[in-house]
Amino acid sequence: MNNIPFFNYPDLFAQHREELIDVFQKVAERGAFIMQNDLAQFEQRLSEYTGIKYVLGVANATDAMQLLLKAGGIGAGDEVIFCTHTMVATASAIKFTGATPVPVDAGVDHLMDAIAIERAITPKTKAIMPTQLNGRVADMDSILTIADKYGLQVYEDSAQALGAKYKGQSAGSFGLGGCISFYPAKVLGCFGDGGAVLTNNKDIYNKIKLMRDHGRGEDGNISVWGYNSRLDNLQAAILNYFFDDYEKIIERRREIATLYYKGINGIDGVILPPAVNSDIDHFDIFQNYEVEVPNRDELKEYLSSKGIGTLIQWGGKAVHEFKDLGFTQSMPFTENIMRISLLLPLNMSVTDDEVDYVCQCIRGFYND
Repeated sequence: MNNIPFFNYPDLFAQHREELIDVFQKVAERGAFIMQNDLAQFEQRLSEYTGIKYVLGVANATDAMQLLLKAGGIGAGDEVIFCTHTMVATASAIKFTGATPVPVDAGVDHLMDAIAIERAITPKTKAIMPTQLNGRVADMDSILTIADKYGLQVYEDSAQALGAKYKGQSAGSFGLGGCISFYPAKVLGCFGDGGAVLTNNKDIYNKIKLMRDHGRGEDGNISVWGYNSRLDNLQAAILNYFFDDYEKIIERRREIATLYYKGINGIDGVILPPAVNSDIDHFDIFQNYEVEVPNRDELKEYLSSKGIGTLIQWGGKAVHEFKDLGFTQSMPFTENIMRISLLLPLNMSVTDDEVDYVCQCIRGFYND
């Protein structure tokens, strides 16, 4: 039987074993573990790649979002609008500033529905935080127009979107700042947790540079209350290694997405992500390949029986459905998306033949 895991970290290591051992050895021999040259180099490379002036490595993308919001003055009494079709981390980053996370519906593209934003605005609304989900950027023109109309800040949860663009502009560059996640499953992943803050705002940058390291400046003076949220140097060195081939990695993911589109497009009731280069406004990196399918749970079980690993995002619930967190809203459109969506295998170990096999199995399920 075929074995096509959704994640394949052991194979990733096996492909790069000697090089990664060399990376670790060089860092260990220097004893360079925290706030060292590998991190500084990686931050500079990310800045050049995205065209965003300032980049700061932090412990994870959740911290990056929280630090951005805090640096932008978000706090108690404020409301921040976010798209409920996201990981709870987006909302928890808002919550732990003291502000209130306010969920809104996703649109047909699974991203923040700009029309829903205006209905959620109140006198307490301070900011909008769209999630650039699955490696695709939301309709930022509409979001920025609404923000300008109501005098609101914009922050991006761009954790899944390093390299994605909207009208030629990088994810993370549209508002006061964005974030990147280097969780192992990401397109650019490290071997643990990791994240980065992206911003073109010098004041935001200067604040977070202190806040990520206990409020401590380069002279050792502590001038603000801070956090311990630093991307460690070993992870930065690993990311530097993988970043050398990042454009090739994105190209391969787009190739796999194209194979999926060609292989399963046209099945009755199956809705696919937009095809590669299907519109001139978006450059998608395909962090995930999320499909809407009839009989989702049965299909998942069937594919598992064929040796194919799939994933239901976030346990099959949108953020507002976790009622223990205090949400009371009902959003049937996004709730339906969560009931019918499935992620197909999309990692750097998947071969063309394996993608073809996945497509054949999906077609077989619906033809039977």
